[in-house]
Amino acid sequence: MKNWFASGTPWIWLNAGAISIALVAVFGLLFLILVRGMSHFWPANVQAFHYQNADNSLTVIAEIIESETVPAESVQGIDIKQGNVERYLVKTGNRDLLGSDFRWLYNIDLKKRETPIDVMVIERIEWGNFYGYLNSVYENDIKVSDEDNKWAEFNSRLDRAVQIRERILELEQGEIGAINYQLERLRLKEKRLIIDNELSDKELSVINKKRESLKSQYETFLQQTQKLYEDINRDSIRATVMDGTEVIIPLEKIVKTWQPNKFNLLEKTLFYIQSLWAFISEDPREANTEGGIFPAIFGTVMMVILMAILVTPLGVIAAIYLREYAKQGLIIRVIRIAVNNLAGVPSIVYGVFGLGFFVYFLGGNIDDLFFPESQPSPTFGTPGLLWSSLTLALLTLPVVIVATEEGLSRIPISLREGSLGLGATKVETLWRVVLPMASPAIMTGLILAVARAAGEVAPLMLVGVVKLAPSLPLDGNFPFLHLDRKFMHLGFHIYDVGFQSPNVEAARPLVYATSFLLVVVIVGLNITAINLRNKLREKYRALDN
Repeated sequence: MKNWFASGTPWIWLNAGAISIALVAVFGLLFLILVRGMSHFWPANVQAFHYQNADNSLTVIAEIIESETVPAESVQGIDIKQGNVERYLVKTGNRDLLGSDFRWLYNIDLKKRETPIDVMVIERIEWGNFYGYLNSVYENDIKVSDEDNKWAEFNSRLDRAVQIRERILELEQGEIGAINYQLERLRLKEKRLIIDNELSDKELSVINKKRESLKSQYETFLQQTQKLYEDINRDSIRATVMDGTEVIIPLEKIVKTWQPNKFNLLEKTLFYIQSLWAFISEDPREANTEGGIFPAIFGTVMMVILMAILVTPLGVIAAIYLREYAKQGLIIRVIRIAVNNLAGVPSIVYGVFGLGFFVYFLGGNIDDLFFPESQPSPTFGTPGLLWSSLTLALLTLPVVIVATEEGLSRIPISLREGSLGLGATKVETLWRVVLPMASPAIMTGLILAVARAAGEVAPLMLVGVVKLAPSLPLDGNFPFLHLDRKFMHLGFHIYDVGFQSPNVEAARPLVYATSFLLVVVIVGLNITAINLRNKLREKYRALDN
């Protein structure tokens, strides 16, 4: 036994066991997030619960979310005091009629549970899902369907309404949005000329001519939009809810509709793929509990890319100075200790620093110098994409410095001496020999920086992230990349949906789904950097040997 311990075999097995447990825990957590999040988009069947007792009867149409068995004594308002009672958490939808779209149902007095084949689910722009039965289709309050063709008529008119809504959105965010942006630029240009006492009659005439041209275009597009709104308001449907009440639903409020109880496996799979794509590609609605998360994905990737562009040269230059140029002594040792300690500073401290220095001091002075025409409304003196990227660049700077220094220290001195002996200067040696060979280490530091920055939330809440951004930081208006705009982030989206949502049950699966997508985004960014690092490593392997 003594020899067995002395051989080190037990420690190898302990390390292997610890690594195995860690891997099982990580992959188990990811699998839980995947199942809880992605199952939300599967079109579950809608059940009809029929209750009957001596006093009254009740029918509830709902989608079962989960079921559990609880002790009977824990349920208030029933005569049963022993044994267990099964209960169901169901989604009844129809929040505008019922006040809440989730409730608990018990199997007490439950006479029958069935799956009605003709029940429909409607995803609406507001008030969440609608559950009920289609009665008829109307055009300008005139019935245009009968019992045989009501579904065909409904689907064809809904396709028309969806196309019109997409065209309205395209006009409002595209042409009309671009005109409003140009009109604002003209207003600021005129105000800037007034501030600088350079507004001549000629300049004013040119500005007014451009303004009138833009207003004329605006009126044209506005008339098109108004005509589209008249067209989309034409059709509506009448449907019956579970208590027998008939309601009118305009088609302009409907996103899509389906009959899940009629779906076969293939149809459910296609519907699932479409719903998942909509979640990835669309904008959020209903306090972020409905719709998609594309702006959050876009904002996260854009911020990480900008952060990487900013932190890499700063970290590499600092590491080169500390390793190649600075005289090694007490001051340099203190600087290295400070850099290492900065890696352990809480991220919220960086957020406070970014808010005070970048936003208020630096951004405020930039506004005073370059954007006085926008005052008192700030341009860069307010949280935005640039300040968020700079704050995270500072947060991850120590990681890049340490990794780059380690890479520089591994370059053999003989290569430097050989380059210098052939007549190259020190700068040329660094640029052509040392840095290319140290590039895999630089990429390693960048990978670690991306992994940490992509998941940070606390500092971003102070320097640029918002619950809902009206427009993306990148669009077709000059200068195309708007660094002063606020943006959405997957990490903050998870916090907002999970802890600030008024509809907790509806938000829960979205928290899992968004968390899984955040992991996918981080893994995708890291894989891209790792592939680049591996190519650089293979390229300079011969020189290293």
